[in-house]
Amino acid sequence: MIRNIVQASLIAVGLTATAASAEAPFIVVQSTTSTQNSGLLDYILPGFEAETGIDVRVVAVGTGQAIRNAINGDGDVLLVHSKPAEEKFVADGWGVQRFDVMYNDFVLVGPKSDPAQVKGGTDIVAALTAVAEAEAPFASRGDDSGTHKAEMRLWDAAAADPIAASGTWYRETGSGMGATLNVANGMGAYVLTDRATWQSFGNKDNLEVLVEGDPRLFNQYGVILVNAEKHPHVRAAAGQRFIDWLIGPHGQEAIASYTLDGQQLFFPNSE
Repeated sequence: MIRNIVQASLIAVGLTATAASAEAPFIVVQSTTSTQNSGLLDYILPGFEAETGIDVRVVAVGTGQAIRNAINGDGDVLLVHSKPAEEKFVADGWGVQRFDVMYNDFVLVGPKSDPAQVKGGTDIVAALTAVAEAEAPFASRGDDSGTHKAEMRLWDAAAADPIAASGTWYRETGSGMGATLNVANGMGAYVLTDRATWQSFGNKDNLEVLVEGDPRLFNQYGVILVNAEKHPHVRAAAGQRFIDWLIGPHGQEAIASYTLDGQQLFFPNSE
C-alpha cells in the first residue's frame, strides 16, 4: 500500500512538472514607462502574443532603471529611449544588438500663465534659458529616465545648472512622468514630457504645450536583446522573435495604427 502511495505521488509530481514545462513560453520586457502609460503596449502586444503564443510580461520603469534591471539579468528584452545609454549597454556586452523601433518627440509643457513667456516658441534651449532666468517653477522627474536624461542634455545646451537651484524653483520629483505632470499641474510648473504620455494624461487643467517642434526634442526608441552570454537564463530565442516582430512589418504597422483622440503617438522607423 505504501509503495503504491509513493508511486502515485511520484506520478503526480511528474504530471505537475510536465504541465509546468508545457506552459506557454514568456519573455520579460524591461520597458520605459511611456510605452506602457500611453497604452501602446496594451494595443500592440495582443497581436504578437496571438501570432506566436509567447506571453510578454512588461516591467515599466524609467529608462535608467530598466537598463540597470537588464544588467542584473531581470529581463530578456530592453525597450527604452536613450540612445547613448542603449549604445553603452551594448558596447559593455550586456546587450546583443540595438535596433531603432519608433520615434515621437518631447514637448515643453507649462502653466497657462506662462511666467517665462515662452509660449509658441520652437527653440527649446532658449525656452529653458528663459525659465532659468525667470526662476519660474520647473518640475523634473529627476529619476535617470530617458526623459530626464534628455532634459539634462538640454539644460547643458542652455548652459544652465538647475541642480544648483534644487529645492527652490527647480523641483525633482523622483517619480514617473504621470506623477511629475501632476506635480507640475499642482504647482504651476514647467515640465519636459514625451508627447505620448502628455496626450494620454488626464489632469491637464492648468497646463498646456508651450514649446514644440525643435529637432533637439526628437525622441527615438530602441530595442535590444539581453546578452545570454552574461545571463544564461535569458530566453534568447523568444526574445529575438519579439524583436523581429516589433521591427518587422506586423509590429511596425501595429505601432503606426495606434492613435489616441485621433492623434498618432508613435512613428515606426526600423530599417
